[in-house]
Amino acid sequence: MPRARLPALLLVLLTAIGACARGPAQDSGEPARGRAPAQEQIRARREPIPPPRGPASPRVETPRRRAGEGPLVVHFFDVGQGDAALILSPTGKSVLIDGGPPEAGEALARRVDALVDGPLDLVVLSHPHLDHLGGLTDVLERVGTRRFLDPGFDHPSEAYRDLLTFLADRGIEVRTPELAPQKPDEPVTVGLGGGASLTVLWPRRPVEPFLDTGRSDANANSIVARLTHGRVAVLFMGDAEKATEKHLLALGAPLKAQVLKVGHHGSKHASTKPFLARVQPEVAVISCGRGNEYGHPAKETLARLGSAGARVVRTDQVGEVRFTSDGERYTITPEPQARGSRPARNGTP
Repeated sequence: MPRARLPALLLVLLTAIGACARGPAQDSGEPARGRAPAQEQIRARREPIPPPRGPASPRVETPRRRAGEGPLVVHFFDVGQGDAALILSPTGKSVLIDGGPPEAGEALARRVDALVDGPLDLVVLSHPHLDHLGGLTDVLERVGTRRFLDPGFDHPSEAYRDLLTFLADRGIEVRTPELAPQKPDEPVTVGLGGGASLTVLWPRRPVEPFLDTGRSDANANSIVARLTHGRVAVLFMGDAEKATEKHLLALGAPLKAQVLKVGHHGSKHASTKPFLARVQPEVAVISCGRGNEYGHPAKETLARLGSAGARVVRTDQVGEVRFTSDGERYTITPEPQARGSRPARNGTP
């Protein structure tokens, strides 16, 4: 079945995100194209799915902080061998990027529930691998979300199929960050209020095709996103590796960031020297499981990060990591006492 497009603008997404915020919206967004609802994604694989039964949770009107009332906060959760990070904007908007492996789901759901009021404003799945999506159903059952964004890269895994079914069953709309063909140089940007925004640097569909690397195309087509707040930036790499980094460098993408969420858990295939020279990270956050079987992070990657002048902070060593920014300065604080997101055992990629 051909993929249908939803004639929606990202402004609609931003309006939904900011519906509970007090005062006027602080940022505007670029056009984003929707993709076929999850029902059509599943049916294209000839999988039966029940009709939607409404949103995952009722809309909860909660007081949000006014613009400038609070800092920008990012929690890099300790989910074992996987990734999950929660962005809390100065106006209280919430974005969860990835959900860790399945065994982290219950603990992660409790932790996210303790940090947000009502449903999440947006969930971003960087790519359809189990160590990034496995805990999302637990989080969404407990907390809910208004919107869901993924790269639109089809993947045959049963876990991804089940997640799409879960979203469709609850009427949660799945969108992809597609560029407007008439404005190919303007990336999709989600305004979060209070001077904070999240810009998707990759993929760049439909202007450019997905990368075909011959190694791991799902990794290569991870959503790469840059969070900015005044003079401060955080770069989220998903599991993107050398091919994606090289392509972003060729594009001249705005990569500079004080904090780098290191790609692919510190794999030797990510964080190349030319890429790090462009990013110029001061802090490199690595999410990985203690004693994981993949040897993450790789010694050569740690050496490259050290040569680039980045201070490495690892969830397998310090637990959850909290980033806080006022738009001029930032702090990185390990929170080993925040055990709520740590699974009982390491996950699997």
